[in-house]
Amino acid sequence: MTLPVVRTVPDLRAAIAAWRAQGLTVGMVPTMGALHEGHLSLVRLVKREADRCVASLFVNPKQFAAHEDLDKYPRDEAGDAAKLAGAGCDLLWAPATAVMYPPDFATSVTVSGVSEGLETAIRPHFFGGVATVVTKLLLQALPDVAAFGEKDYQQLLVIRKLAADLDIPVRVIAGATAREADGTAMSSRNAYLSAAERVIAGRLNGLLFAAAKAIGDGASVSPTLSALRADLAAAGFDAVEYAALCDAHTLAEITTLDQEARLLAAVRVGATRLIDNVAVRVDGM
Repeated sequence: MTLPVVRTVPDLRAAIAAWRAQGLTVGMVPTMGALHEGHLSLVRLVKREADRCVASLFVNPKQFAAHEDLDKYPRDEAGDAAKLAGAGCDLLWAPATAVMYPPDFATSVTVSGVSEGLETAIRPHFFGGVATVVTKLLLQALPDVAAFGEKDYQQLLVIRKLAADLDIPVRVIAGATAREADGTAMSSRNAYLSAAERVIAGRLNGLLFAAAKAIGDGASVSPTLSALRADLAAAGFDAVEYAALCDAHTLAEITTLDQEARLLAAVRVGATRLIDNVAVRVDGM
């Protein structure tokens, strides 16, 4: 099956209007391409929640800083379209940069609160770019439901907040982090890892889960986080940018486990940056 592709907003809206005229519900999976099983699992999740699924493919320049990997970010529209079709996607929305950001584009969306700290401390430009492009995508398609992965947990909360604050009529749902056999969170940037770096990357998830279990079982938070940072350095990671226990809903850092929490970490191995997170619940539940 060849996946239909649209490249202009009027064509996207016409395709969705045709579905609506048939009484069908619509779901959306925004992506930047370089698709892997994590993205495809979101398509399957959407197809359980809606009659039709549109996936977007747009490498968003606004979420890359000047020194980051925009130019070398992997691009394979034909391959991505084939994967999406195999997962049950019904339409690919693949706009050019000039369609999303014409020369006179002058608007940006920012989200306070959940966007602060963690990723923003390292990449201060990032969530402004994410919030702006996701707002545009949701308003272009106006889906009933949109799916985002829990691997990018802070991003998920930012998107939920902007949809609620801006009264965008979409239900934002979360897909569980898709993982490789060794537990490594699937990411398009895993392709950058050398064989030796890939072995090191595989240690992140196990160390996070061990620390989360220790905290859930009653270990003191601060010493456990200090030990986690030391263990990550000993495991071969070149930098530990953060390892923090946060309220699962506000992302405020916490030092006592008395509410549902999330343990989040960002590390570097070689030139590649990896993020991951795991749930931590009171009494290990």
